[in-house]
Amino acid sequence: MPPRTSPAASAPDLETASAPTASDAAGPALKVAVLADSDTRWKWGALTARRLTAAAEPAAGGRAVEISGLLLRGRATPTPRQLAEVGDVGIDPSRVREVTAVEFLHAVRDEGYDLVVLALVGGGVQAMLHGLAALGLPRRPVVVTGYVGVVYEKLADGLLLRHGADVVLANSRHDAERFRAVYEGVGADAGAVTEAALPFLGGAPHRPEEGRDTVVFAAQPSVPASRAERTYLLRRLVEHARLHPHREVVLKLRSKPGEHTTHVEELPYQRLAERLPGGLPPNFRLAYGHMGEVLDRTDLLVTVSSTAALESLHRSIPTAILTDLGVRETLGNHHFVGSGLLTSWDRLDGGLAPVPDPGWLAGQGVAADGTYATAYDRARDRVTELLGSALPPLAPFYDPATAPGYLPGILARHHLGPDGRPLPGAPAAADPGRIRGAVRETVRNAARGAYRHGVQRVAPVIRRMGEL
Repeated sequence: MPPRTSPAASAPDLETASAPTASDAAGPALKVAVLADSDTRWKWGALTARRLTAAAEPAAGGRAVEISGLLLRGRATPTPRQLAEVGDVGIDPSRVREVTAVEFLHAVRDEGYDLVVLALVGGGVQAMLHGLAALGLPRRPVVVTGYVGVVYEKLADGLLLRHGADVVLANSRHDAERFRAVYEGVGADAGAVTEAALPFLGGAPHRPEEGRDTVVFAAQPSVPASRAERTYLLRRLVEHARLHPHREVVLKLRSKPGEHTTHVEELPYQRLAERLPGGLPPNFRLAYGHMGEVLDRTDLLVTVSSTAALESLHRSIPTAILTDLGVRETLGNHHFVGSGLLTSWDRLDGGLAPVPDPGWLAGQGVAADGTYATAYDRARDRVTELLGSALPPLAPFYDPATAPGYLPGILARHHLGPDGRPLPGAPAAADPGRIRGAVRETVRNAARGAYRHGVQRVAPVIRRMGEL
């Protein structure tokens, strides 16, 4: 299903990233595929593809760049509304479609991509690496992957599931050092790790405006997870609004109830707000939409550990990381130890504005010092080098010899066998030119709708009832 893009939602500053049109090309277009499994990973993958092909003339030998979007069918496949809120990522909506894992592999086999960006959870990346290897293509695409934000849990697990890609992007110097240490520690090649930055940083630096005082709380779907902790954060945010009636207090939400993002949200703040005693004050409001547009009018960004904090720091917006629920690995706020940003609602109520530590900032890839323009140079050069090379077969660290009790289960979730080939009965590409193919696709769409309804709406209700 192709997304509808919002004209008002602008992508980060990519003036240098505009690729020449096909009419300008000096040869066949450089074909790029982005495979994503959620709205945030779509944003990361699409903008990463644009960053990597930004200098189209030298990077692509004078060719045009043609980027296709493929959305992996599953629980968190983004809706058209979510895709629209991501904003314009510079990809023609007509070149975006929804696929299964096997259909994606067929597309790579049949459509001749030069570069593939895997914007997936770790298990999805591993499955696609083995699936691509099993294709045995005489000329395979360059494969790039990475993380959509702060890596605060499952570091070794996630990294080893991504091992085997030609380029594993790190969003900062800090991450690059950690990634190499993990690979080298298990005896895996760390040469694919390449330092870059989050591709969606951008926007004008913060400038206070007379008469404007806006506090934004960036909510997260799964952090914290419990009803009690989420209700606590909401209550403190509302109390802050009542204590400071001159301030506009905004709860920035990722999705509407029933929609899934990268992480499952079973207790939406919208629903909790409806049950809050005393209602909501007039200076408090909920906000959806493009994070960059919200940050345009933000004077203080508050969160537990959202990647929005890095976007905010990039723009030099005062930023606070809450310690009210503790500094815990499960919350992800331990990533900000040493940042100078850790604080509590009590201190924020009293007027404290945290000041970031310059040394910590320098290692986090937020590039508030103006170096962001060159953040992708190293990765772009690496991709250019690989595009002009004879690529060896893909060789992930996990294989039937190193992980015989782990790998088959990962591959089976994507209908792939232990050898990376589609299992018998795996969904095949539809044949739109035949009636049987059309009927099959209609049935598949109906089943997909029922599956999403069950996962996104029915299952959370049943789990909540079980907690009563």
